[in-house]
Parts: sequence; structure tokens; C-alpha cells
Amino acid sequence: MSPDSASPDIGARIDEQLLKTVGTDAASASPTELMQAVSQLARQDLSERWVRTQAADRGAKARRVYYLSMEFLIGRTLSNALAALELRDGVAAGLQAHAQTLEAVADREPDAALGNGGLGRLAACFLDSMATLGLPSFGYGIRYEYGMFAQDIDQGCQVEYPDPWLADGTPWEFPRAGISVPVRFGGWVEHQGHGEQAKAVWRPAGEVAAKAYDMVVPGHGTQRVSTLRLWKAVAPAHIDLHAFNTGDYGRAAGVKNEYENISWVLYPNDSTPAGRELRLKQEYFFTAASIHDIVGRHLEEHGTLTNLSDKVAIHLNDTHPAIGVAELMRLLCDDHGMAWKEAWAQCRQVFSYTNHTLMPEALETWPVGLMQHVLPRHLEIIFRINQEFLALAAQHRPNDDGFLARLSLIDEAGERRVRMAHLSIVGSHKVNGVSALHSDLLVQTIFADFASLWPDRFTNMTNGVTPRRWLQQANPGLSALLDSRLGAGWRRDLDQLRGLRALAEDPAFQAEFTAVKRANKARLAAHIERSTGVKVNPASLFDVQVKRIHEYKRQLLNLLHVVTRYQAILMHPKGIGGRPWVPRTVIFAGKAASSYHTAKSIIRLIHDVGRVVNHDPRVGDKLKLVFVPNYGVSVAELIMPGADLSEQISTAGTEASGTGNMKLALNGALTIGTDDGANIEIRQNVGDDNIFIFGLRTPEVLATRQAGYQPMRLYEADAGLKAVLDGIAHGQFSPEEPGRYRALVDSLLWGGDHYLLLADYADYVATQARVDDLFRQPEAWAAKAILNVAGMGVFSADRTIREYAEQIWGLPADVR
Repeated sequence: MSPDSASPDIGARIDEQLLKTVGTDAASASPTELMQAVSQLARQDLSERWVRTQAADRGAKARRVYYLSMEFLIGRTLSNALAALELRDGVAAGLQAHAQTLEAVADREPDAALGNGGLGRLAACFLDSMATLGLPSFGYGIRYEYGMFAQDIDQGCQVEYPDPWLADGTPWEFPRAGISVPVRFGGWVEHQGHGEQAKAVWRPAGEVAAKAYDMVVPGHGTQRVSTLRLWKAVAPAHIDLHAFNTGDYGRAAGVKNEYENISWVLYPNDSTPAGRELRLKQEYFFTAASIHDIVGRHLEEHGTLTNLSDKVAIHLNDTHPAIGVAELMRLLCDDHGMAWKEAWAQCRQVFSYTNHTLMPEALETWPVGLMQHVLPRHLEIIFRINQEFLALAAQHRPNDDGFLARLSLIDEAGERRVRMAHLSIVGSHKVNGVSALHSDLLVQTIFADFASLWPDRFTNMTNGVTPRRWLQQANPGLSALLDSRLGAGWRRDLDQLRGLRALAEDPAFQAEFTAVKRANKARLAAHIERSTGVKVNPASLFDVQVKRIHEYKRQLLNLLHVVTRYQAILMHPKGIGGRPWVPRTVIFAGKAASSYHTAKSIIRLIHDVGRVVNHDPRVGDKLKLVFVPNYGVSVAELIMPGADLSEQISTAGTEASGTGNMKLALNGALTIGTDDGANIEIRQNVGDDNIFIFGLRTPEVLATRQAGYQPMRLYEADAGLKAVLDGIAHGQFSPEEPGRYRALVDSLLWGGDHYLLLADYADYVATQARVDDLFRQPEAWAAKAILNVAGMGVFSADRTIREYAEQIWGLPADVR
């Protein structure tokens, strides 16, 4: 029996929550108050499921998965919770009595500021799938007060300001008053005794309490849930009362601020020594609290640590929680008296690690001096792990000092630094990449030496996204159309989308599919006008690139095409070759790290180009360029369903996987991209004829660089490219400051063009012309878009998590 049928008068339940928890009269409730009331209603049902799930797992003494991640970009919770609880229709009907729609009420919920980009959204999708598949599971992270930052645009420039998503509280968290973990920093280490009786005693200089707050992540089509446990940093003493009473208010609050800032902001600016120290403290804070919690739960249920690896699987989502390897060793050896050899055997079977980058410069390292200052005992443990590991490696390849130097957990070149990816690999039993290409390149390039030692340790887990959030919730129009033709089973078995292949050429289905897309585009156009002031034509081709702003993701290459198109429209206003221009709206969104000057310069250039293009009467609706501010999950839920073209244009061999590419294709966008990351697997599943692949492949990128790449030659040989770069460099789009983008252009022409934008430019522009040709044929475009949706079944996060469970975490494949 569904909750709707069990609770026929959900309207009465809403009114009861308005009175008892919100404290307002039902007749005068505002949309925000209604959102709070409906959230409390759902919270009650989630709480019941949480209690039952935890009781069942304790009773079964279940093996659990613990997913440690610096980010969980969960977005809004209300609509997802109502869908999982089967309350959506009942709540929508109940809100009609208040003259409100569910959509308007749900829109009052702020996004949870617990992440930034793909890493955090992946973690959120995974928790959804763990719950849906019934895996006993916890996610662990930080309860950020402000998250990354909220992005505003001031005269084309990114401006960061706090995102106080918790200012009015949130109904979705359950404070666990009885759970407080002491987390210590600094100080020194004393060594007592000798030989087998030797003991290390850490004398910390400071301590902060980690307070637990739980969020419940419901499964769909099941009563089971996952738990997201977030840690808040609380100072051991709130204020120095003596200082306060003597009028020294700053010193009175100093201790509180010093420690509680650990959980204020995601990714503090680490361009300063203080910022780097805070970042390391953040990583250790949530990892130490989580592992303490995991070990404590295990001891409560089993009474011994000898079977820890039989019952506990800890997964490191990138290197942010890598210090957990040393922390578990410290707990087992120092606090619980386990022998080093036994503890190391347990540790190696407990941990597994996902790598998310192929770029050596992006692999996290910490100065030895900083770690000595913040975590002196952990540095000792890392040194011992390294010593024993290098002795093992020397047996594999004797007298090869270069081999050992590359493998060492300590980078001895220049300032000595601890390599956190190396620690993760050595301390884990499995290491995975997140797409087939990425996983192959891991063992061929940055981790080749480790792979020569342990070839069986490396594997692939291609990423996935949850269809509940990214199709059912984000695109109700397409969901309803799928239900009418395929039934509702695709929500838990996305492979059922293959049934659309038989409908791709059906004119009636194409018309319905296109009508859904047009409605989504109209909705997106309205949001664009509200947020940017630019009015765009929903009938135009919506060309979308939404992701973190970074040089390797090559938003600048996209912008070079926009300028190419603009200049061509001015020269040929009626079109080229007798074919009129296809109207195109180019949509960017994404945040640049606060200290990333080049990325911020690209954002400003996007706005400067848009200012010129959008106000040029010679262009009209032939071309519009917009930047949607403050990109996050809720904005993505508007953009993904309205996109026609998905820009996935990273330099081949740099994007580990991508998940935006999956979300966009799942919603019927065609991909234009390089053969990189998961684009390759998308191409294999949707068909070569239904995707636009351009540019150098990964081996060609390597060969181009090895041959001595000279971007200036491309500039001199291509008149169109030269006109574009000259226009940008000489102030065509910044006449008030002609040299504003000279450095950006110089980085391409004289700085080596590290990400090979100019090498791929001509093929990219030519491929965009092929996009135009197809968009002129609405039926052909619709058929290919339908085939993209039909081919996306393999990219369900349910498939990914099932593979993790079977191949890495040691959970049965039939867990539900």
C-alpha cells in the first residue's frame, strides 16, 4: 500500500504541520511556510524509514559501505523525497486548498550548499543509488555553513559572496546530540617503551568537537534509506568568559572562531599559508570524525576489531579523505593496541579509492612541514608506511632509484611533500578510474609504476547519474511521455530506455518528443530572462556548456566559435552558400575558483562578447550569448532538459569522465565533444552517427606535443582564427579597455596553448557547421535526440553502484 493510499487526507496532515511545527494559521500560510510544513510531513516518514533501516542493519550485523567525500551536492530535497515516499500527487492535491502548486512551493527551498561540481554531484547520485539498491550505507562529509560561495556577476566579473543556506535552518537534518567526536591537531609525539612494547603518544596542542548531523537519503521503490552524516566543528569552549567580562570581546571569541571556521566554507582559498592549513584541517577533521564513528559502530555491534575488514568498506572519493589511511592506523595501533602488521592488513582491505584526475598538477600533495605542524603523529605513520612500501618495491625492481622515487609517498624534489594519491593507492585494495579511457590512462601514465607492482589493484567504474533526479524530477514532461510508451519501470531499470529505438522514426512520437523539448526550452528561456535580462528565442538551437570554469574544459574554445560566428554573420548577414543562419543561443554557466584568475577572465570575456553580440541590431536572433549565474543543482535541473546541444569539449585525455554529458544526453541533447572521458562510451552506446566528435584523439594530443607544437603557425595560416584572436586581443569586445584580454590571447599564441585550443579550432568550427545542417532538418534531429535518450541506460548510477558493490566493496549482487 502506498503512503498516498494509506493517508487519504494529506491536506489535513499539511495543516497539522503548519500548526504544530511551523506555528502559523493554515488559512494565511505563505509559500515558504507551506514548504516547511510539507518538508516536516516528509521528514516524519523519512525518519520512520531511517529507524527501520538502521535496526535491520544492526540486527543483521551487516557489512556496510562508508563513502567519504569532501562534497555532497544534493541540491533541493523536497521533490525527491516526495517522489521516493510516493507522496507527490497527494501533496500536490493538498496544496491546491492553499491556492499553491507543488512546483511553486518546492521552489522556496534553498539548495544545500554542500558541494561545488561533478565530484559532489556524483557522490549525491551514488547515495541515491545505494539506498535504492538497498546497500547498508553511510555517506560522510562536512556540514558547511556557507558551502563554496554564491556567484553574482558585476559588470561581467564574477563576485563571490556567502551562501547562507542554513540561515533559516533546514528541516532535512537530524541533529545527533549524543554524537560528538574529539578531533585533535598539532602538538608533538612521545615514544614510550622499546621493541614490541613501544607506544606512541600524541600530545595535541588543540582540539575541536565534531558534532553529527544526519540527512536521510531515501531509496526509490524500497523502504530502505542511506544516511548522510555531516560533521560540524564546535569549539571545546565557546568563549573566554574572563576576557569577555573584562571587555576583550575579540579574544573572548577567538578560540571559537579559530576552530569553528573548519566547517564554514567549502574549499577555502588555499593561495595563502593560512588557507592551506585550514584546508588540511578540514580534510582531517571530517575524515577523523568519520573513521572514529565507523570504528565505534563496529565495536558496538561486534566487540572486536579483528573482523573490521569483514564488515567495513571505506571508500575514498578522491584524495581529500586520504589521510584516513594514516588515521585508521593510528586508531588501531595507538588507541586499540593492535600490532602494526595486523593493523596494516586490516587497513588495506578496508579502503578503496576513486581517482578523478589524470593531471599530475591536480593530484593533491601537502608540504611535510605543514603536516608536521598540523598532524605530527600521522606524518610518522606515513613515513613508516613509505619505508615498508619502498622496501617491497625495491624487491620488484632492484637498484632502480628512479622507480622508487616515483613511487615514494614523499616527493623529495624541492620542498618535500606528501603525495596523497600515493597514500591512497598503497593503503587500498582497489583503485578505480571513472571511465574506460580514464582507467586505461591511469595505468599507462601517472600510476604506471604502481600498476607494474599491482596490476590487479586497478579497475574501472564508469560514472553514472540517477534517473530519479535527472529525468523523473528534472524533466516531468519527458518522464510522462516515457511512461506512456514504456511504462514506469525505467526509473529503476534505465536499460528499458532501449525501447525508444523503435520509436525514433515514428512521426507521432517525434512530434510529442519535440513538443516536450520546446516546453522545456520555453521554461529555460524564462529563467534566462529573469536571471540575465536577455530575451532569447526558444525556437533557436540551445547550445549549452555548463560546468566548472577551467582551462582544460575549454570554455574559451567555445567562445572562439561564438566570435567566429559573430564575425561571419556580419560579413554574410543572409547566410553562407545559400543557407540562412540557424538561430543559436549559446548558454554558459559555472563557477571559477575564487583565486583562479584565468578562469575569471574567461567569465568576463563571455560577458563582454555577449554584451556586444546581444545588442548588435545586425545580428538579431541569429546569435545570442548568455551566462546564467550561480550555477548549482536547481539551475542544472532547468538547463539540462532545455538543451539541444551538449558541449563536452575538453582536450582529449584530460577529462576523467564527466557526468554533465550523461545528464544532457539523457534529456535529449546531442553531444558535440572530443573523444574524451565518458564521451567515448556515450558514442559507443548512442552510435557514431548520433554524436558530433571532433578534434585530436588522446594519442594525437601526445604526438602533437612531442612534435613541438607551435600554435603561432596555426594563427598565421588561418585567416578566420587570426581575425577572432585579433578581435579579442585588440578590444573589439572591450573598447573601454582594449588590452583587457591580451594576456588571455598571449597564453594561446606565446604561452604554448597548453590545452591545444588552436589545434582543435578548425575541426570544431567545421563540426559546428554540421550541427547547423542537422538542426535545419527537425525530423532528423528529433530522431537522433531520441536515440541518444535510448542509449543512456548504461549510464545509470544504479549500474555503477552495483558494480562497486560486487567488484570492490564485497557486497552481494542481489542486495536490494
